[in-house]
Amino acid sequence: MTTTPTLPPAHIALRGDLLDFTAEPGWGVVDSGAVRFRPDHWLLIENGRIQGAQAEEPGDGWERHDHRGRLILPGFIDTHVHMPQLDVIASYGTELLDWLNTYTFPAEIRYADPEHSRMGAALFLDALLANGTTSAVVFATAHKVSADALFAGAQQRGMRVVTGKVLQDRHSPDGLRDDVVQAEQDCLDLIRRWHGRDRLAYAVTVRFAPTSSPEQLAMAGALCASDPTLYMQTHVAENRDEVKWVRELFPEARSYLDVYTRAGLMHKRSVLAHGVWLDDDDRAALRESGAHIAHSPSSNLFLGSGLFDWRAAVQSGSAVSLASDVGGGTSLSMIRTMADAYKVQAMAGQRLTAWKALHAATLGSAQALSLADEIGSFEPGCVADVCVWDWAVDPVGRRRMDVATSLHEKAFAWMTLADDRNLVEAWVAGSMRHRRTAG
Repeated sequence: MTTTPTLPPAHIALRGDLLDFTAEPGWGVVDSGAVRFRPDHWLLIENGRIQGAQAEEPGDGWERHDHRGRLILPGFIDTHVHMPQLDVIASYGTELLDWLNTYTFPAEIRYADPEHSRMGAALFLDALLANGTTSAVVFATAHKVSADALFAGAQQRGMRVVTGKVLQDRHSPDGLRDDVVQAEQDCLDLIRRWHGRDRLAYAVTVRFAPTSSPEQLAMAGALCASDPTLYMQTHVAENRDEVKWVRELFPEARSYLDVYTRAGLMHKRSVLAHGVWLDDDDRAALRESGAHIAHSPSSNLFLGSGLFDWRAAVQSGSAVSLASDVGGGTSLSMIRTMADAYKVQAMAGQRLTAWKALHAATLGSAQALSLADEIGSFEPGCVADVCVWDWAVDPVGRRRMDVATSLHEKAFAWMTLADDRNLVEAWVAGSMRHRRTAG
């Protein structure tokens, strides 16, 4: 049984330092005109949507929340994360393929149980909110019931979630393998039940090329072709051994990415995680299709997968969003993800600005998902997914903010030093869904 979220108060006003984006910041540009910073302003929310912002205190009839001196941002958008993998986060000692077999697959098998799926989905969604993430593109498991539980939990919380039943009919253990016919029926049932309902959308979810037969990939492509409003999510070119395996399994394809192109899976609503080992032709294919890469720096570092070339993606004209990729990633915090993204680029001799990172976790992700009219900014009419943050919560952080001499320096220090302890409140569609507890 699913329930709709409770109605938010009709008129809410949040006071604080409002920060969002009106365009994409240039690479390496610190003083960017794309940044919209309105210190000590009131953000006005009417019936769950942004009405506007103003410096003057609103009149009677507004429920005021005074957070002066705090940072107010759009809710973060995590474009690639695994709901069932909280059980395997911070697992020791393997690269991607061994990690899947040793830790991930056994944990995901347990999601065949409806109650396990329900409890796991609730834990996962509440943990996202506790980290300031209000929207996400999520892998469930191969079990239809896991996707059902995730959709239902997101609906109860009013969240924007894109997910689907995972497709994997080979090179997977008993309890996770599906078959083409039943998998297609499960997808169709879930699409009819959830796609386009409230703030939910279905993603045709191919785990990755090695675990789907050519027949299953063709079925997934046919689903995408049947409804252009469907999303597609998968992994691509994460790890060198994985790339080698794909080359052996699909010798007819020019590259790993080309496997998906041939199957009809590359379109403007395709989200491809990682993309570490891509070439210029792959980047051109991304640009031409409108698909984008969900950069997962924490996971890439933890599993030793490689360093994503964000600058090359920018130069090619292909879009990049940011993703935690828990459980390969080590935190659901998009702040920690941004800090790791900076380190990955630094290792490659590049410098990622706070603006580029924050944009990729808010408006940039929304644009890549064709959802910028709903999430990712404080534009009037957008849904009021809003998070209130402390700039600092400890003596070191406060001292760093005191000596910061520019807005970018302050934002970069916050991005580097903050975490979930800095989150004061998370609002979803104008309803408060998380508040920091004292102590």
